[in-house]
Amino acid sequence: MTQSDPQDLNLYFAELEQEARQAASALSTPEAVEEFRLVWLGRKQGKLKQLSDSLLKSAAPEARREIGQRFNALKSVVESLLEDAAGAGPSDSALAAEAIDITLPSTRGLLGAEHPITRTMNEIVQVFAALGYSVGVGPEVETDFYNFESMNFPPGHPARDTQDTLVIANQERRPLRDRLLLRTHTSPVQMRTMEQQPPPLRIVIPGKVHRNEADDATHSSTFHQVEGLCVDTNITFSDLKGTLDHAMKALFGSSVKTRFFPSFFPFTEPSADVQISCIFCGGKGCRRCKQSGWIELLGCGMVDPAVFAFAAEKQPGYDPKKISGFAFGMGVERIAMMKYGVSDIGQFFSGDMRFLEQFA
Repeated sequence: MTQSDPQDLNLYFAELEQEARQAASALSTPEAVEEFRLVWLGRKQGKLKQLSDSLLKSAAPEARREIGQRFNALKSVVESLLEDAAGAGPSDSALAAEAIDITLPSTRGLLGAEHPITRTMNEIVQVFAALGYSVGVGPEVETDFYNFESMNFPPGHPARDTQDTLVIANQERRPLRDRLLLRTHTSPVQMRTMEQQPPPLRIVIPGKVHRNEADDATHSSTFHQVEGLCVDTNITFSDLKGTLDHAMKALFGSSVKTRFFPSFFPFTEPSADVQISCIFCGGKGCRRCKQSGWIELLGCGMVDPAVFAFAAEKQPGYDPKKISGFAFGMGVERIAMMKYGVSDIGQFFSGDMRFLEQFA
């Protein structure tokens, strides 16, 4: 090619344009479009870059204008072809290859379900919510004061030995009442709530608790409780019995009966253990109720005036001479084991999907 001959220049640039058009006509995928761009417009190895270096820079001064006009025209054609190819999208064959057959059944997604412990705890809370109780919550890491002392477990009290406690390390330098531990019951929430709210008060407290004891088929170092507290003027033991009798019937059926036996809890006086007629044999006697016809289920009692005295330090309305109340507490796992026929408490915490899927 002679740079100064217009006919040679026209033929040369016409051939390049034809080559670009043929290459652009075969583009069918985004990858091919990107390859076309690099081949023609690449900053380092593109054909137009090479053409500029070899033709424009070496051309005689009088020929540069002519060559530059043809170069710019070719560049415009290439850019236009690239724009058309990028905007055209994939070809019909490419779309067909990626098409989804909407008549095929979709992959079935697995639906979650409440854990049996969560379900049982919610059922218990709903029973008392229908009676006007609100839900109380509190921390699992508690101080000795709220967990024991404010619940009438003074230092050295033998009742502390019945709740083997998991304590937080490196607390020896703190005063005893400020030392941290994992709560052994949800009772601290009772005191925290009384300090914040004046009477009358009706709360139910679900939550996780911890005790340092060996795990077996019916015991776990981590378990769940639901406690309740009712405080008002003229609250009597009859109110307590009526409330729990209604709750047991709501949970286990209207035919269930309840009975109360004297017991001891530091934070209630008088205290009682509550039994329900066996839901498996109807009270006739079977292996599960040890032929007695009754199953012990929870503890309760009238709130000890000493507990109200602790609350009155921050909330004067809890004057034990003017108000009274009752409290109760039950283990969620025990009730869940009865309702669902589970014989080993460890199954609730094993994470075995074969077990949990039964409740989905």
